[in-house]
Amino acid sequence: MVEQFVGTWKLTASENFDEYMKAIGVGFATRQVGNMAKPNLVISVDDAGLISMRSESTFKTKEIKFKLNEEFDETTADDRQTKTLITFESGKLVQKQMWGGKSTTLEREIQDGKLTAKCTIGDVVALRTYEKGA
Repeated sequence: MVEQFVGTWKLTASENFDEYMKAIGVGFATRQVGNMAKPNLVISVDDAGLISMRSESTFKTKEIKFKLNEEFDETTADDRQTKTLITFESGKLVQKQMWGGKSTTLEREIQDGKLTAKCTIGDVVALRTYEKGA
């Protein structure tokens, strides 16, 4: 269930994220900021099943609200305009973003009490690990 994702998660590790940002077309200056940011990820669900996913850092706070299996328009933290679909498959929140003939997938799952986000575009994979905050 999505409920296991609810809470505040603090970024503790990030592998290959610069390569991932390059692959999706993020410019150098924005990547520098993106690499320094250690965002908190705040996930909540309301009574109507609307899920909120908020990334909070000293640089930028970005929030998306969505229902599972319903495509929506997203403006990403790096200002891409995407068609985004989030599904729940095999215990994972799978976010697919499509724009300009490209697509990327972000798979979030809970493992050993940590939230991992696997970001994939083509053959480039980044892994970000979050631990639950107090």
